[in-house]
Amino acid sequence: MSWWCCIPKSNKGDNPYSHGVSGISSEKNIRLFSYSELRSATDNFNRSNKIGRGGFGTVYKGTIRNGRDVAVKVLSAESRQGIREFLTEIDVITNVKHPNLVELIGCCVEANNRILVYEYLENSSLDRALLGSNGEPANFTWSVRSAICIGIAKGLAYLHEEIASPIVHRDIKASNILLDMLYNPKIGDFGLAKLFPDNITHISTRVAGTTGYLAPEYAWHGQLTKRADIYSYGVLVLEIVSGKSSSRSLLADDKILLEKAWELYEVGKLKELVDSEMGEYPEEEVLRYIKTALFCTQAAAARRPSMPQVVTMLSKPIRINERELTAPGYIHDYNGTVSNSKATNSSNSRFKQSTSEASDMFSTIVPPTVSEISPR
Repeated sequence: MSWWCCIPKSNKGDNPYSHGVSGISSEKNIRLFSYSELRSATDNFNRSNKIGRGGFGTVYKGTIRNGRDVAVKVLSAESRQGIREFLTEIDVITNVKHPNLVELIGCCVEANNRILVYEYLENSSLDRALLGSNGEPANFTWSVRSAICIGIAKGLAYLHEEIASPIVHRDIKASNILLDMLYNPKIGDFGLAKLFPDNITHISTRVAGTTGYLAPEYAWHGQLTKRADIYSYGVLVLEIVSGKSSSRSLLADDKILLEKAWELYEVGKLKELVDSEMGEYPEEEVLRYIKTALFCTQAAAARRPSMPQVVTMLSKPIRINERELTAPGYIHDYNGTVSNSKATNSSNSRFKQSTSEASDMFSTIVPPTVSEISPR
């Protein structure tokens, strides 16, 4: 049996796919591909077309029949849902659209195959383009890096606050940030965690005893909230500014990236964290980005800003109130309580769960001489 696409229609008589697939309503926005079509598009999933692999599966570059290049993700884990439930979840993801989210074009649910088809992005993932051994950091000027940070923040703010059923990504990391031809960032794999058992969704995020991207309260106790994404985002900003990966190895002095950043902050030497290959940059602005990242990674989750607050902290010339900043949390020394007395006093924190209330962590406008870089 061939599996074709279910496309929204205005007139059943005009739509050759109006019969749906095995009784599944074609009113959904899902485009369903046949396995043979995707096999042909990727040259039988040829290794030469492999462009990535993560906790959810292997990704291949392919070209579908209309000539469009796509990224074909063959899911490696078995979904907890049946076909109908799986397609319902995929339909939800398909309808979540934002300039900083990777577009899900469709999927294949033929036999035991579960394959997702995404838009193809020319500049690969952030971890390859900037942090990988073959990366080209010279291409990443401060203008490009700041736009990437703000774009990711806007995408996360949309997932957290701007859709009817908020999505906690769970796996924010450099390999899940894809870059288009102009280096605009797009978040991938959002919404997929609900499709699979919890024990397989973060295989590629846990990294041999280092902090990586996982918030300590989530890694140790499974306390999953939006604030876990915000912690991961903070680590990502440090990587973008420094050009160093938090997940691959310890730094020369046996400090992970977040620890090193906090150490430099405490001694007033944050400039040493900035990537030396970046060229000229506006010092005050770059330091504000690093301090924002430290706010995002505070040990007490309730003290972390919301993503809309992060967008404000990055995109506007705000002077951050550093008296509100407390020490980061690390997986290797987290035991369910935060030893730092200032951090444990979360009940007195000025951070509000509501994004509509301003926080005292940023309240003073910097004079207009400080440049404001607009998102790309």
